[in-house]
Amino acid sequence: MIVVDTSVWIDFLRRARTRQTETLVANMRPLDVMIGEPILLEVLQGARDDRHAAALESDLRLFLVEGMLDSNIAVRAAAHYRTLRTKGITIRKTIDVIATYCIENGHHLLHDDRDFEHFRPLGLLEA
Repeated sequence: MIVVDTSVWIDFLRRARTRQTETLVANMRPLDVMIGEPILLEVLQGARDDRHAAALESDLRLFLVEGMLDSNIAVRAAAHYRTLRTKGITIRKTIDVIATYCIENGHHLLHDDRDFEHFRPLGLLEA
């Protein structure tokens, strides 16, 4: 399963050609791509208006949409944050909990966000 981060969806929606958007296009099958609720939230926040948001939501719901935060993931994500902080790395956004979700569930993460690179040594699989 490939979890596609907001950074890639934004580039895809803007029709930007990047390695990540090309990977998304090559793997864009409903059973292969997952969108987490935090990602759905971020993409829909960027919509121009309610009509645009409804169209985006309809398109994104063609893929599996999953909750990514429960109490176990919250505890593990906080531990990952502390581990990285002891190495002098500060993760800028709490929403990057999706990296921990991917680690814990063995999913690949397709992203274009430098913060996620710090999760590789913790077991993050990248697409």
